Amino acid sequence: MAKKGKFVAGAVIGAALGVLFAPKKGSETRKDLMNKIEELKEQAMEVDVELLRDEFVLKVDELKLEIENLDKEEVLKTAKKKSKELEKKAKELVETAKEKGQPKLEEAAEAVLQKTIVVADDVLKRLDKKGE
Repeated sequence: MAKKGKFVAGAVIGAALGVLFAPKKGSETRKDLMNKIEELKEQAMEVDVELLRDEFVLKVDELKLEIENLDKEEVLKTAKKKSKELEKKAKELVETAKEKGQPKLEEAAEAVLQKTIVVADDVLKRLDKKGE
């Protein structure tokens, strides 16, 4: 089981790095992020401790909802606020995994955090250009 966990974590990290460095349109990048979030949620469902799993899945769902709402925002000021909220929620995912001693989830959550920052920055840049 430990080998499987390391393999899955390595695969998620590798995929996240590939997404981060691949030049894509904003909509494609956001779709990739949503896929990473789903992968993270699936990994959280494999955690044996039910309470941790439920807490982690709830935070992933909150992050996912915030990302979906960010794409719909039309005002730069609101998008900036949402961007900060997204980053905060993604950081909370990382902290939750660290606190619970779940390195597999911590690595996956860190990948989601980095991707969230990239996606939020991309949305803000696009909105800022439209506002000029």
